[in-house]
Order: sequence, then C-alpha cells, then structure tokens
Amino acid sequence: MFTIERKLIIDSVKAMLLESVKTLDKEIINRFENARDNEVNPLAKSVLSQILENHEIAISKDIPLCQDTGIVVCFVEIGRELIFDYDLEEAINVGVRQAYIDGYLRKSIVKHPLNRINTLDNTPAVVHFDFVAGNTLTLHIAPKGGGSENMSALKMLSPADGREGIINFILDTIKNAGGRPCPPLIVGVGIGGNFEKVAYLAKKAILIPLQEETTNEIDKLLEDELFKKINELDVGPMGLGGVTTCIGVKVVSSPCHIASLPVAVNLQCHSARKSEVTLVGKEINNADNN
Repeated sequence: MFTIERKLIIDSVKAMLLESVKTLDKEIINRFENARDNEVNPLAKSVLSQILENHEIAISKDIPLCQDTGIVVCFVEIGRELIFDYDLEEAINVGVRQAYIDGYLRKSIVKHPLNRINTLDNTPAVVHFDFVAGNTLTLHIAPKGGGSENMSALKMLSPADGREGIINFILDTIKNAGGRPCPPLIVGVGIGGNFEKVAYLAKKAILIPLQEETTNEIDKLLEDELFKKINELDVGPMGLGGVTTCIGVKVVSSPCHIASLPVAVNLQCHSARKSEVTLVGKEINNADNN
C-alpha cells in the first residue's frame, strides 16, 4: 500500500491555485492568438488583443487575471492502492484557505446562500472524488468565476427532442447569456445520466484539454457542429459581436433512463483558469505498519 503526506496535498493545492489564477494554458493562449488574427470584427479583434495583454500583465506583475478569483472546483482521482490517515477533503480545503489568504485573493464564498456571510477564506471548495487504478493521486483544480457559472444551465429534455433539441437548448443558452459570461468561452456539455450527473459531466468537460479529441464519434460530431453554430451567433468577445464566441466545445455523455434526455451546459469564461498535478504515493513498508 501507499500513502501521500497531508502536507504535500496542502502545499500542492496552494501552489496550483496561486499559479492558475494568474496564468492560462499555452493551448488557450494559442486559440486566442489565432482568433485575434482571424477575427473580422475590428472591435472583437481589439478585445482579443486586450485579453492577451491582460494575460501578459498578470504574469509580469504577479497578479490575478481577473478580480473574481472564483469558487474552487476540484476533481480528485485517487489510486486504489493509496490509503490516508487524514481527511483528504479537509486537507484540500486547508490548501485553498492558505492560497486565498496568503495570496491576497478575493474571498467569494458565503456560508449560506441566504444570509450571505462570507467565510473569509474562500472555503469550502467543491470537491469530487473518483477512484482509479494505481498508487497516484491526480488533482484537477479550477477557480471557477461566478459570472460564467451564473449563465450555465440544465434542462431535462424529452427523448423526442433528440439531437436538435440539445443543440437548440445550448445555442439559446449562449445567445441569451450574451456578454455576461465573458466570452470567448469554453463550452462544457453534459448529456445523459440523470439530474445531478449531467451537471457533473458538463463541469468536468470544461477541464478537458482543448487539443484532446473524444473517441466517441457521436459526441465528436456534436462538438464540431456546436462549435460552428456557436461562433455563428455573432455574440463575439465580451458580447460585442464577431466570429469568436467560443474557442472550444467539449461534450461528455453517459447512459440515461429511457424516459429522459438530460442536458447541461457549463460555460467557462475567457479566464479559463485550471491546473493539474499528479502525486505519486510513498510505499508503506511493514515496519510502518507495526
């Protein structure tokens, strides 16, 4: 059996957050650069240039890309050979707390949706656990902004609505959102499962690397069609028009009930902050167990 020290979890989460709030993946920057070069709307081209300049400023001045430093979403893949003598979720939240306090990041989490009293440390994070083979632990972390999250949506369609119903729902969601989710967007789509799982699938979809292609042909065809049609909506960067409303669409599907067709769309703003790290467990020898 193997284990990972609590401090390593805490330090990793803290470092991931402090880095991700001020940097974007190279693949995302490349998409913005290509979009700027190919954009036909002068105002949209200017907005894309400003997004790229903002990224350079954030790195050079060591400051967040956006004043909204998000609610922390964490997907955790736990190797089945790992054991823990501490609360893993609590350790993740300690890392979040340290990052937001020590990094002077905006604290955006309230204790109850109605009393609106701030927790003052941006905890708790939203944590999802999954078990995989092996002795490693992989953390996928995203500080998710409130504006794009507010424009995300879920609908329980009828199976008769079919593929066309899914496409129309997603297009309507993005068109009605306009500039409020801060496009250009990454669009995560969940299809199937049930009410709670479809939202999980859509959220997980926004963390898939843009260059990674799904092996599901049905989902791939849907991604391609949605990408084309979303960029024909003329929403454009920050809702000011143009051919760059999204830079990527990711679809994740799951089996569902014969009477249901759940669909969820999770919108990720142009500050598509995320980080990933894989930690290798330390083997526990017999002496440790005695």
